Parts: sequence; structure tokens; C-alpha cells
Amino acid sequence: MSTRLTEVLSVTCMTLAATSSVALAAQAARALHPRQAISPFNASVTSVRASEYYQMHWGVDSLVVKSVPSNQLIRFSYRVVDASKAGALVGKEVAPQLYDEQSRVSLVVPTMDKVGQLRQSGPAENGKTYWMVFSNKGNLVKPGHRVGVVIGQFRANGLAVE
Repeated sequence: MSTRLTEVLSVTCMTLAATSSVALAAQAARALHPRQAISPFNASVTSVRASEYYQMHWGVDSLVVKSVPSNQLIRFSYRVVDASKAGALVGKEVAPQLYDEQSRVSLVVPTMDKVGQLRQSGPAENGKTYWMVFSNKGNLVKPGHRVGVVIGQFRANGLAVE
């Protein structure tokens, strides 16, 4: 009976040693490669179908949402390919909004006293890139989040913040 007990104890000790070495290896790997809050994948590319939709219905392409270096502003830009269809996006009569479902927040374009709204307006021109800036006070919208932009009837969903 003592030989059986010795065998069980030796197997248990080997199992504990193997388990602790695996746990130590996992801890070392986590220390060398900590998890990043931002995905390493480039998820900002829109699908071909979505790009064709925005071109056909709204006359715009190259929709980009970027966080400026201070992280206090989010910049949305787009290129006009058909000025007659894109006129609804550059008009000042509609209030644009950027919403983030992950952080449950809706951002607006700030209005400065002497400058006005931080966005381009005026008649749309083919081939020109237009932009608008949304206030991200509190840094609630972060790079990697998926956001949507609403400008009047225009709606772009699932844009990744770069």
C-alpha cells in the first residue's frame, strides 16, 4: 500500500509542477505582450457594396473617421464625386451627429463664437474633400470604436475610428 501511495504522490507532484510551469509561461507571455486596447487590424475599410451605395445615393466616397491627436475631437471627412447628390451633406441647415453605440454617446459639431460651426459648408464641388469636427469632450469615443454619422437623411453606420 505504501508503493501505491508513493506512486500517487509522485504523479500529483509532477502534475503540480507541470501546471505551475504552464501558468508561469502564460504570465511571462502576458508580460511580454500586454493586450492592447486598440485592435491591430485595419478595420476602417468599408465594403465595396457600401462604397457603391454611398456613391450612387449620396454622391460621396472615402468616408473616414479619425481621432485627432488630442483625442478631444473626432474628424469626419468625405470626398464628393457627384455634387448634385452631395448637396444635402454640405448644407448648414442640418445638424450633424456622430453616435457611438459602444459608449452610448452622441457627439455634435461645436459652434465657436467668432468662427461658427467647425465644418465646411457651401456649394459642393466634384473631387473636393469636405470635413467636419465633432467634440469628444471626456474622450468617450476612442480609436477602434465603430460609429455612425447622421447628417439630415444621410446615415453612415459602422465606420471605424482610426
